[in-house]
Amino acid sequence: MSRFYDVHPVDPQPRTIAQVAAMLREDALVAYPTDSGYALGCRLESRTGPERIRRIRQLDDRHDFTLVCADFAQLGQLVHLSNAAFRAVKAATPGPYTFILPATKEVPRRLAHPKKRTVGVRIPEHPVVKALLREMGEPLLSSTLILPGAEEAMSDGWQIKETLDHELDVVIDAGDCIPDPTTVVDWSDASPEVVRVGAGDPTRFE
Repeated sequence: MSRFYDVHPVDPQPRTIAQVAAMLREDALVAYPTDSGYALGCRLESRTGPERIRRIRQLDDRHDFTLVCADFAQLGQLVHLSNAAFRAVKAATPGPYTFILPATKEVPRRLAHPKKRTVGVRIPEHPVVKALLREMGEPLLSSTLILPGAEEAMSDGWQIKETLDHELDVVIDAGDCIPDPTTVVDWSDASPEVVRVGAGDPTRFE
């Protein structure tokens, strides 16, 4: 059975956040709220997390995970940014964007695109995940919590607990969060390409 934590959506309790972070360091798989619906997360170095996420979502080995970062400084350690990308990404974060960028050596090879050596990164604007990332001091390997056959991310913590109780270690409930997907911008080449239009304004990258 998964542990269920009810946290304040704006001012999450530090003790609870510390407990969840401690479990993540012990290889836990967590369902947590973001500004685009709930997501599944584990440490980058997790031994079991990626495969558990693939099993829950029924994904194949080609699925690209997202590295969720606390701030721009952390993001900059994981990806290479041209001067133009640096300015544009910094201006758009935190917010509802996912950026596909060339990975640095800090990113484990198994998490980057096998041919392009790119990775998806984002900095969410949600108090709970921001607090968790600050407590962790490292990014989360993450994937949107969309169950097989569903068209959008799950948005209710208690429903996640009831549905995936034996698949997860922790569920953080901060109330309903709107399942509004991020705008995805591929900046693996010289100029950006909007590959999915979501909550973030795409015109700034067109």
